[in-house]
Amino acid sequence: MTKRKKTLFILLGLIIIVFTILLSLNQFYVDYLWFSEMGYTNIFFKEIITKSQIGIPIFAVLGLVLFFYLKFLDGVSSRYLGLGRVKRTKKQNIISISISGIVALMLTIFITNNIWYQVLEFVNRTSFNTTDPLFNQDLSLYFFELPLYQELFSIFIGISIVIAILTFGYTAYTLYREKDIEFSRSQDLDEIKENAKGILKGFFDIASKQIGIFLGVFFIILALGSLMEAFALLYSTSGIVFGAGAADIDVGFKVIVIKGVLCLVLAVTSIIAGFRKKYLLMGAGPVLLIAVIIVGGLVQMGYESFIVIPNQFTKEEKYLTNNIQSTQKAYGLTDVETKEFSTSQEITAAGVNENRVTVQNIPINDLKPTQDMYNSLQGIRNYYKFYDVDVDRYFVNGTYTQVFLGTREMNNTLLPDDAKTWVNLHLKYTHGFGVAVSPVNKTNDVGQPDLIVKDIPPVTDVPELVIDQPRIYFGENDYGYAVTNCTTPEFDYPQGENNQEVVYTGTAGIKMSVINKLAFALYHGAPELLLANEVTSESNMIIHRNIIDRVSTIAPFLSYDNDPYMVISEGKLYWILDAFTASSRYPYSQPFDDAGNNYIRNSVKVVVDAYNGDVTFYQVQDEPILETYGKIFPGFLKDASEMPEGIKQHLRYSKTLFDIQSEIYKTYHMSNPQVFYNKEDQWATANQIYESEKTEVPVQSSYIIMKLPEREAEFMLTVPFTPKDKDNMTAWLAGVSDGAEYGKLILYQFPKQQLVYGPMQIEQRIDQDTVISPQLTLLGQQGSRVLRGNMMTIPIGNAIIYVEPVYIQASSGENNIPEMKKVIVAYENQIVMADSLELALAQIFNTQVANTNVTAPQTTGDNTSVLALTTKANSLFKEAQDAQRVGDWALYGQKLSELEQVLGQLQQITGAATVAAP
Repeated sequence: MTKRKKTLFILLGLIIIVFTILLSLNQFYVDYLWFSEMGYTNIFFKEIITKSQIGIPIFAVLGLVLFFYLKFLDGVSSRYLGLGRVKRTKKQNIISISISGIVALMLTIFITNNIWYQVLEFVNRTSFNTTDPLFNQDLSLYFFELPLYQELFSIFIGISIVIAILTFGYTAYTLYREKDIEFSRSQDLDEIKENAKGILKGFFDIASKQIGIFLGVFFIILALGSLMEAFALLYSTSGIVFGAGAADIDVGFKVIVIKGVLCLVLAVTSIIAGFRKKYLLMGAGPVLLIAVIIVGGLVQMGYESFIVIPNQFTKEEKYLTNNIQSTQKAYGLTDVETKEFSTSQEITAAGVNENRVTVQNIPINDLKPTQDMYNSLQGIRNYYKFYDVDVDRYFVNGTYTQVFLGTREMNNTLLPDDAKTWVNLHLKYTHGFGVAVSPVNKTNDVGQPDLIVKDIPPVTDVPELVIDQPRIYFGENDYGYAVTNCTTPEFDYPQGENNQEVVYTGTAGIKMSVINKLAFALYHGAPELLLANEVTSESNMIIHRNIIDRVSTIAPFLSYDNDPYMVISEGKLYWILDAFTASSRYPYSQPFDDAGNNYIRNSVKVVVDAYNGDVTFYQVQDEPILETYGKIFPGFLKDASEMPEGIKQHLRYSKTLFDIQSEIYKTYHMSNPQVFYNKEDQWATANQIYESEKTEVPVQSSYIIMKLPEREAEFMLTVPFTPKDKDNMTAWLAGVSDGAEYGKLILYQFPKQQLVYGPMQIEQRIDQDTVISPQLTLLGQQGSRVLRGNMMTIPIGNAIIYVEPVYIQASSGENNIPEMKKVIVAYENQIVMADSLELALAQIFNTQVANTNVTAPQTTGDNTSVLALTTKANSLFKEAQDAQRVGDWALYGQKLSELEQVLGQLQQITGAATVAAP
């Protein structure tokens, strides 16, 4: 390679290095600007400060130790070569300093990156005031101390290996330097082998003492590791349940103790062997330890197979108890209030009226069809998008009402291709606008949700839902950056043939000074930020606009729900996001995910201003992990008492947490170890038929306002359970979202001697009903398809009714809106389908239909005529199809006319809407 090429390569390498450093520094600067804007610089600097506090002393100590160690190796090597005391040259000192400095720096970076956070947790640890069942240690040992000890164990092992490699390499270098060995291109293979042997012989002769000491230290570290291995038995997966079992304790623990003692003995013998140059004795230690490990594992397997399994329950009973109790504690299931729910009470018209709050909030709309309708009718323009629809509750004209709420967000990537300019994407189309709100229990005349907040700007007759600031700069979309306060105003919302424009007046954003322009142009790879005349020093750069990204960037140590929900409070829009403290460190607790997490609390509610982007973390539960975070990052958390009342009213029991708890509780409601072992009372989530496919799917947990026996009307999250592999309902779990009992779990358990229909059994009865099934078939003809909604299990007094909405959707074309056309209600042995929930309830319970003074007819009194008319309708429909097939159009028209008359008579009896004949 020529000198010129070498220079070019060196120059190119220097440019790459400088550019990489520049990008890293720019990233750091932009992150600092953003954290400073958000008011969380204490979190931003905590890692840097902690790493510096740990790393500087470590680097200094390691550097000095390694330098003097290399100097020591020089002396040993010189004596081995018979050179006596040789004064080190300047070059040798530079080499030693360079090697020790580089190795110390690499080790320091490795160490600080691995332990800085564990050190913070260790120093700021909080007691759980709960001990593990095996070693009787406070759980803080497992959550905050053992992680640090385990990292230090790995680090010491790594340092030992690095120093051993360094010793070998430096010794070889010394021998080569002093010409004790020589390598050249002219050497053949035998000469190279001979030199290699010489290096090894020289190494063992020079460093035998060091090798002995290294092995001794290594075995001491392994002995300490045995102590941590004993604690790790609490997370064993080898037994019948998670955690240490009979074989782990009776054999595994004893093997660990033997290994620990053996390691201490081998530490002493290795040091002695090193000083005496007994290489076989040094090598025997690791072999003996490996043999003990293998034999111990085989003995434990044999004990499990021949002693434990034949007497499994007797041997494992106390460990089953440990697992049950620990799992219940880890998931907050120890305080579930269990009540017996007897379904012997008969529901009457008076009972329905007494539970009007429950009845008036029974959802006859589902989330998915509602979202489709919002996007179709309230999207207004193609660049607006409802990414989600959430369930909440508001006082609507003074009445406690459950509603769906969707947020109209901006998706400027849906602009026409020729409109996707840099200005439009980042300066013009910057924000969403308003929300759509509809009660869950109301539809308009065509079966679509009845909107009480709609359009742009938002229109509503409900004072509680008036929105003064409807602009949404932060949301669920994967937003890019936006630049506000430019010389040209932003697009605000469409109005007729014109567009309204606006200038941002919020507090979000980083001022675009000249330096910041350069920084963000490099950060985003956007030279337009430097070239565009619209961007001035008064403009603001807004980044991290996705809610989850924004929050998790501030506090990555928390876990987050993936579904934030919007609330209206005092005329403004706020996002609420559930945050969790989760861990895999709870002894004996059954994990709930693939990551091994076996402990979770919804201890934080995060509130994000949709206009200003302000993020506030509210502590809503006293919890040791969160208390530790609060000590590490002072001022990061605010007490729940500081949360504005208008936001506090919309806190919900976390669906993510509830689903995890209900999944665990299906097995861990069994507290008796004998029952648990036999799985005698294991539950499953109830199944249902959903949408158009006749396949079973689990009933999703759902929010509903209801009045339970001996309780006031409240907003709850519920899910029904059935016995495993059975369809009858056995229990019903509810999570309270309102009032002083927020976060409480209540289990309503049905008497085992009574049959209580489960949702799937009701679905089967719907398919078998001689009135409803033919009507569903007819509704699904002529280019339409029938979609069945969520089956709701609703307690009325001490009895249960089942409610399922039925939707009709055109089967051809795209973006067809499902419309709610029927409601099915089941109670005991009665099941009806009508145009509305009111009509269906009236048919079963003889209640009055709203806005009338008459009671709706009961299908139960006219079963004979209904059955006859249904049979006749099916017959006429078949005859019409036969006439169509042979081309007899006159007969086809006649049969359709007769079918219309029969369906009209059927409507008069059942209260159902007339079904158009095909």
